[in-house]
Amino acid sequence: MKKGIKKPQTLGLSVVLFFIFLLGLFSETVRTLPAGAFSEKTDFYDITNLSSKVFDDQLINNLAIVKKVSKNEFLNKKEVFSQKIQTFPTPKDVIKNKNQKKIIKEDKVKIVKLIESKTNDNKVQTINQDSSIEEAVNVEKLEENIKIAADTSTSTIKIDGEEILIPGSSEKNITYMQILQKPNDLDLNLKYAQQQGKIGNYKQTISTLERLNMIYPNNVEIKLYLLSVLVQADAPNKALSIIEEIRTSEDLTPEDLETVNEIESELKERVKPKLWNFYADISLGGIHNQNVNSVSKTRLQSSSDSLIGFNTAKYDRTYSGSLALTATRSFGEASSFMISANVTDSEQEEERDDDFESYGLTFALDTSLGNQSLSPYLMISKTDYQDDADSFSLMHGIGGYFSVGDRNSFSYGYSFSDSKGNQNSTDSTADDTNSIGHGITLGHDYMINEIISMSTGLGYNDTDAKVDAGNDYETYDLSFRLNFAYPWAYISIGDALSFNDYKKADTSINSNVLRSDVTNTFDIMLTKSVGDIFPKIDPNRSLFINVSYEKIISEANIINYDYIADSYSLSFSKGFHLNK
Repeated sequence: MKKGIKKPQTLGLSVVLFFIFLLGLFSETVRTLPAGAFSEKTDFYDITNLSSKVFDDQLINNLAIVKKVSKNEFLNKKEVFSQKIQTFPTPKDVIKNKNQKKIIKEDKVKIVKLIESKTNDNKVQTINQDSSIEEAVNVEKLEENIKIAADTSTSTIKIDGEEILIPGSSEKNITYMQILQKPNDLDLNLKYAQQQGKIGNYKQTISTLERLNMIYPNNVEIKLYLLSVLVQADAPNKALSIIEEIRTSEDLTPEDLETVNEIESELKERVKPKLWNFYADISLGGIHNQNVNSVSKTRLQSSSDSLIGFNTAKYDRTYSGSLALTATRSFGEASSFMISANVTDSEQEEERDDDFESYGLTFALDTSLGNQSLSPYLMISKTDYQDDADSFSLMHGIGGYFSVGDRNSFSYGYSFSDSKGNQNSTDSTADDTNSIGHGITLGHDYMINEIISMSTGLGYNDTDAKVDAGNDYETYDLSFRLNFAYPWAYISIGDALSFNDYKKADTSINSNVLRSDVTNTFDIMLTKSVGDIFPKIDPNRSLFINVSYEKIISEANIINYDYIADSYSLSFSKGFHLNK
């Protein structure tokens, strides 16, 4: 039998954890997600609609039209470019610009070639293939205007038998590090914004253009570009704000003003407040566990003060699916109420411990008090096990957080739980585990840059069961997490320590040893939009694939709880805004 380890002293451990927490705060390494802040969860269901009829049919065409060369591809004095404009029959709701020359014809593709003239007045003349359009553009003014980034893929086209190369293959993807090194480089930032937009990372595109808009406040082209992205990303409130800025610009043309007015009308119609918003979330997944029953490292266990074999199966797979329906309602300037109902079905391949259906109902309120964001909540759940007693739980609590500067935020929370087991013929001891729990959490978030963030958390839980033996314990948690919000995927790496101190010996295992153990949990998770891989399947990039790995190492003074468990999981999730 393994020798007993002395039970850690609660007071001494609390002092050590508190010292680590203070050290983390002053070194700006402490960060956790706000406990109970349900607004973060609610935002997940707000899937954007990446299309706008007015934007697609008018603003895009205006930006690509040849007479607005300042909004077209990169153009300089010594290079020759070609621009392909593809046009389609005009639908009924396309805005017709009365002052615009009609150069679009049905079912035809017009190739426009920009040719440098050798005039001495520092002007470039643009002439289309059939010379039906001609306009002189001042080069010096052109260089001051925005240069929309060229396509990163090279292609060739033929005009009257002549093959013309459209540049692009030599341009490499721009990294965020390059942007940090040259934050004021207009061309570099615009190329980066366009590249992020192409892969659907509108958050990065918008943040880049907002920064450029602050650096170049008088550049109407940047504002128009930002407006177009905000419309695609379905951010109507921000779009309406940028429209007000565009209207004050002296360089705004009548055609652009007409387009902006049409977009504003559509956005105002869209942002009319709804009394309720409804969302749905569906997820399917599976877990492969290499030690599903926490079999000890030695495959031995203590039972009634005797050492016997631990021969339970280790490998198993569990499949699950869930559906959640959520309703939210905003009231006041900074408050919202949420009701969410969910059902989960789980099936285990070999054993039956994880064969169950669970049902949950959550009520939450997000509000603010001064600089504090507060989220009180109430959760009710029931789990119907196939081969075990049903269980019921009630949890309520409050979470909150506040920001300090642009990079730091602190979170805190308290929760109360009441768990009960429905004792029946299949489990005559389920009633013994009925328990009351109290939990406290503290955390700190630190944003290193737009890509990388880190968090540290502290937690304390006290559980008091109906039958003390083996069920009453205290838990101290310390966790660290590093997050990478790359344009191509979201990656999160975490490591957590849990110290468990039991209050009374479990005579069914070992009557001479008071259980005490420490558990180290390491995990890495990756989330990616399926649309990044298969655009035709998920054009709006609202279907996500989640891959994760978890490793648990438990060390205890009772041999039963010395084990290592590895698990791998794969899941798919998709959210819907039902009344958008």
